[in-house]
Amino acid sequence: MLTAGLSVFEAAAESRLDSLQRIEEVVVTADRYREVIPSQRLSGKRLEALSSFSVADAIRYFAGVQLKDYGGIGGLKTVDVRSMGTNHTGVFYDGIQLGNAQNGQVDLGKFSLDNIEDISLYNGQKSEIFQPAKDFGSAGAIYLRTHRPRFAPSARANVKATLRAGSFDLANPSLLWEQKVSRSVSASLNAEYIYASGRYKFRYRKLRGDGSVAWDTTAVRQNGDVHAARVEGGFNGYIPQGKWHAKAYFYSSEKGIPGAVVNNVWKRSQRQWDENFFAQASAQKQLSERFDLMLNAKFASDRMRYLNPDTTLMYLDNTFRQQELYASAAGKYAILPQWDVSLSADYLWNTLAANLPLFAYPQRSTALAALATAVEWSRVKAQASLLGAFVFEQVTRNSAQVGKVKDKQEYTPALFLSYQPFAAATAGRLSLAPLRLRAFYKRIFRMPTFNDLYYTDVGNIALRPEYTVQYNVGLLYEAQYARGVVERVRFHADAYYSEVTDKIVAIPKGSGQFRWMMMNLGYVEIRGVDAAGSAAWRLPEGLSLATSLSYTFQKAQDFTDPTSADPRAGTYGRQIAYIPWHSGSAIANLTWRTWDLNYSFIYVGERYHNSTNTRENYEQPWYTHDLTIAKTFTLQKVKCKIAAEVNNLLNQYYDVVLNYPMPGRNYKLVLKVEV
Repeated sequence: MLTAGLSVFEAAAESRLDSLQRIEEVVVTADRYREVIPSQRLSGKRLEALSSFSVADAIRYFAGVQLKDYGGIGGLKTVDVRSMGTNHTGVFYDGIQLGNAQNGQVDLGKFSLDNIEDISLYNGQKSEIFQPAKDFGSAGAIYLRTHRPRFAPSARANVKATLRAGSFDLANPSLLWEQKVSRSVSASLNAEYIYASGRYKFRYRKLRGDGSVAWDTTAVRQNGDVHAARVEGGFNGYIPQGKWHAKAYFYSSEKGIPGAVVNNVWKRSQRQWDENFFAQASAQKQLSERFDLMLNAKFASDRMRYLNPDTTLMYLDNTFRQQELYASAAGKYAILPQWDVSLSADYLWNTLAANLPLFAYPQRSTALAALATAVEWSRVKAQASLLGAFVFEQVTRNSAQVGKVKDKQEYTPALFLSYQPFAAATAGRLSLAPLRLRAFYKRIFRMPTFNDLYYTDVGNIALRPEYTVQYNVGLLYEAQYARGVVERVRFHADAYYSEVTDKIVAIPKGSGQFRWMMMNLGYVEIRGVDAAGSAAWRLPEGLSLATSLSYTFQKAQDFTDPTSADPRAGTYGRQIAYIPWHSGSAIANLTWRTWDLNYSFIYVGERYHNSTNTRENYEQPWYTHDLTIAKTFTLQKVKCKIAAEVNNLLNQYYDVVLNYPMPGRNYKLVLKVEV
């Protein structure tokens, strides 16, 4: 997939390093990795070179991904993979899923890239059977891996300080400290603070129904300020034939919610406070030549306060508090050298409290069990899994709902295949990594969120799970050249078809314009193609160039209501909201000695902000050009790097989400110091 510089070769190198690590007298072996469906990946220097502020910014370069961005540094940013919906994408932080039982959405804008060294996106699921049961439970998965401490032979500590400053009054200092505690244990601490006023110019343009311009003006975005602090620390260790890590994470923010620009209202007064904490630990050990064991545990506590002081709308001061407990055990057994089986069992407990009247105070217990197998035979690789989910739910306060919530159980299968039609070969200066053909089928579901079920006067406790079925066929081709201008090339293409059934949607309730209820009414069919290519080039005078391109075509149609086939006002058979037919990206990274120049481009084609595909709902294509130039140097044995970034180089005004204007041209200066 999109690798921004041929990260497949980096992945292979890292896999070899992980398979046998020596730390003085400690020897660690890891599971042999059978990759059936490769991931899209950004890591290392390629990730650092992008003009990206948060994880959400970096993920935009993956094929098949749509990012919903509500504008500015502090705006909500969620990801949708292959148009199946945000709630069908699992986000994993150092191997354990980030949860949000309240609304099912993970705001990727909260996660800085300062402590992230690898981002991977898997369609279907991670291509590995030795994993917790939860890893089998999403239609797509994003894995974020934080920086692993690495030390020079004589060093016991590493310190890296970063300072960013730029447009919108941005001030963003961060500090990473790593300490070698013993021969096999290391510790790390990362702290970051973000302040920005969020004030930027935007264009407000309104068209009449006949296409003529009603008004066209430029204004300044208001109430988009953000104050945020993040602290995370952890320990990493190795034991004979195994490894472990533990981490604690805390994030606190206060930010304005600039809101939508509608009805000539330019400024909103809503505020939001967030406090997110989790502590997690993981351990993995090879107990014998055939059996491996993995244990995971996590506790999370999230608090969110939302304030709307505008009494002309509706005064609101709501506080939500959710907690989560998670435990997992997974075992893998090698029946034969080329045949493994695994069994994993997870337990998850979620609760939500709020100061809303008549709130239900729900509690949910979820048990997951996954049986999986992986086999290699000649040039064929295959994986299959069956996930069982058992959900037990209760409400404790609202007498109208107590005793009416039904338990649920679901079984969902998946099958992944990879075939290498030709053996590996070397022809002269050309080394061929063989062509690979691949395919997968997966059926999965997502439970209704607590908001879907219990939000006062909106939720519906009778909701069923929302299902997706995915079919995918594709190919991967790689080649490496020993000499010449071209060093490596890589190309992949996938065609896919997906169905989303029992889709949970909000529909009007009664005759009240502002009264809604959640219902299982939606049915969506998605057809698409993802394609990406990347290359590394050898240039004269010590220059090196890495390039990558990605393209996505998607036809995501709403087939919910056959009676709604009116070509002027109907939704049947129409493209669903915010899904473009065409999108793509390009990255070019040029390196010369201690200089780096990085150019990136993103294109999102025409789309509609409503499944009624009419002129009034049409959204024009948008694209952005970003440019970064960086210089690395040493000052009295201190490694320094200074970078200048220009984002949205051509100052294009655009909305990712209707009436939530994005920033125009903006700048950042970055200084990094490492000791």
